[in-house]
Amino acid sequence: MRKPKEIPQVLINQYGILSIADFRKMDTLAIEKYALPIELMMENAGLQLARLTSWLLPDKDKKILIGIGRGNNGGGGLVAARRLAGWGYNVYLDIPDKQLKPLPTVQLERAFAFGVSHEIIENPDVFIDAYLGFSQRLPLSPEYKQALDKANSFNCLKISLDLPIGFDRHNGSSAFIPDIILTLAAMKKELLKQADNASIYLADIGIPSNIYTEFGLRQPDFSHSGIIKLLKSK
Repeated sequence: MRKPKEIPQVLINQYGILSIADFRKMDTLAIEKYALPIELMMENAGLQLARLTSWLLPDKDKKILIGIGRGNNGGGGLVAARRLAGWGYNVYLDIPDKQLKPLPTVQLERAFAFGVSHEIIENPDVFIDAYLGFSQRLPLSPEYKQALDKANSFNCLKISLDLPIGFDRHNGSSAFIPDIILTLAAMKKELLKQADNASIYLADIGIPSNIYTEFGLRQPDFSHSGIIKLLKSK
């Protein structure tokens, strides 16, 4: 398995940047034109998140806590939880809102079957924020505000799957301060401000090159690892 230093690195604008609104359109086009189901893209996103986490945390005795939301972002986190548990890691979940949508509910059952624990631990070695992603609205509900405050208190490596919890898409600020953001398919312009403090990685979720071209982007070269590190422009 590749080490983090072997992940390809390019400038953050190497392949082009698009807005969150256009990314939603890209996502929809992949579903409608190419019959790429949400569950498959969720599986791809979760696998890439698990790979990145395992590269950064090779010691399988360490503890990983994943914050899970009720929607597709949480579903991606649950795929990562299942994959990491399947590779021998100790994985735990924090689920503030237990009313998961149907697909994340299925992913939760799979994760538990693989040995993921629902115990909430206080001192993880890695915390992964897979709470809300693109579906979040500010202000956060009391349950998610409490989860955010707890996540910020952890003294460990912190990773967000796409938009961090507490992200304000109007000004690019975030109430949660991750060390790493794994964004999906393409860089989003709303995340550019986050590159000042967080390392940004880009993950392949299976979107074909024709869709990138249609949105004026170059398809990232995911052929080596499925993940690319995006470097802040000078």
